[in-house]
Amino acid sequence: MKQPKTLFDKVWDAHVVTAVPDGPQVLYIDKHLIHEVTSPQAFNELEKRGIPIARPDQIVATADHNTPTLDQHLPVRDPLSRNQLTELSKNCKKHGITLYGLGHKYNGIVHVMAPELGITQPGMTLVCGDSHTSTHGAFGTIAFGIGTSQVAQVFASQCLLLEKPKKMRITVNGELAAGVLPKDVILYIIAKIGTNAGTGYFCEYAGSVFENMSMEGRMTVCNMSIEMGARGGMIAPDQTTFDYIKDRKFAPEGNAFAKAVSYWKTLPTDAEAVFDKEYHFAAEDIAPMITYGTNPGMGIKINDHIPVTGDMTFEKALAYMNFSKGERLLDTPINYVFIGSCTNSRIEDFRVAAQYVKGKTKAAHVTAWLVPGSQQVVQQLETEGLKEVFEEAGFVLRQPGCSACLAMNDDKIPSGEYCVSTSNRNFEGRQGQGAKTILASPLVAAATAIAGKIVDITNTLTV
Repeated sequence: MKQPKTLFDKVWDAHVVTAVPDGPQVLYIDKHLIHEVTSPQAFNELEKRGIPIARPDQIVATADHNTPTLDQHLPVRDPLSRNQLTELSKNCKKHGITLYGLGHKYNGIVHVMAPELGITQPGMTLVCGDSHTSTHGAFGTIAFGIGTSQVAQVFASQCLLLEKPKKMRITVNGELAAGVLPKDVILYIIAKIGTNAGTGYFCEYAGSVFENMSMEGRMTVCNMSIEMGARGGMIAPDQTTFDYIKDRKFAPEGNAFAKAVSYWKTLPTDAEAVFDKEYHFAAEDIAPMITYGTNPGMGIKINDHIPVTGDMTFEKALAYMNFSKGERLLDTPINYVFIGSCTNSRIEDFRVAAQYVKGKTKAAHVTAWLVPGSQQVVQQLETEGLKEVFEEAGFVLRQPGCSACLAMNDDKIPSGEYCVSTSNRNFEGRQGQGAKTILASPLVAAATAIAGKIVDITNTLTV
């Protein structure tokens, strides 16, 4: 009788090339995504050693991290960004690697454009020199971020030497209340279990809440797996997954698609499979969330109070954020709002925001940056009339890129200012030196932009 396996085991075991007894394993990598910031050093390393790229056909490149989100048709002014983009273009051309550079119709944030092109598919192993590669696990893919030296390893061999992580499952059953989005679900989970709970694990998300989520929502959840310390997150592929992939540019076609789906249907975790750690939550306990501190685990329901006790990290975070123990954040004035990043810059995120914003006007003192995740999202915004909705409300849409998520470009939040952000990290200075980040869903962010302060959307909801 075959031993029951988890989704993670099935995909991992299918990619093991060889193993060291009682040691690491050599894992084959199906897809390697690269961008302008973490690839130049790896290319240079291979150049120095005279090592060729093993599988250029399995690599896809885009420009996203350190790119401007205004005037992308003009020469890039920042010298560091310009040099990184030049190097990426030069290296991709030299090695025959597909590149979707600035202005290309498929350009965008690496974790947005790859799924929407059908590059990401169930049962794959996928890596990128970016920690939020866990996003792609929404498709039942083992996807994780790697460092520059590992980027070079994959360039050289299309493999990685790795210790197999342990397995964790987080199950959420029930029905989410109105206004509770996937971003709230993952912020709630991290607030409950902490930022270290997933260390050493690959996490599978299970239960009716995830089964009922769109692919965009699942990507948001898996994106933030890394914020609880996990190596990555996964959700079992199902009909929602298959429908999303079908007919996308790089998806299998005809009989090949039917054959692929037959295989993908074998991937979900077997009923008797055992996990090393399990957590269970009820959907009814989850509400719209915001963070009050300097890591994603410092989160509360939007109408709750900041805790009154905590460790030294808690004390330091409150001092940085200029918040007090036991304080509520409702009515906190906000001057900056950012809707974007690989967490929440897909068309669904902007649809939710636009539905709330329609017929309203942005608060005069708020600077709201809406940064689509890809050129395809830009086209959808225009086709669906959402661009017009935002512009009538006083918002300005920028061009695709990572933007104010990590503030590598000019999109920085000024020192001392609060920003309600749909991104994934609220570390000190993440959005600009001295900036104070409050993580939230696109709905909470949109409501904040309209009110000019944090409001309880469960009381103002008109969507």
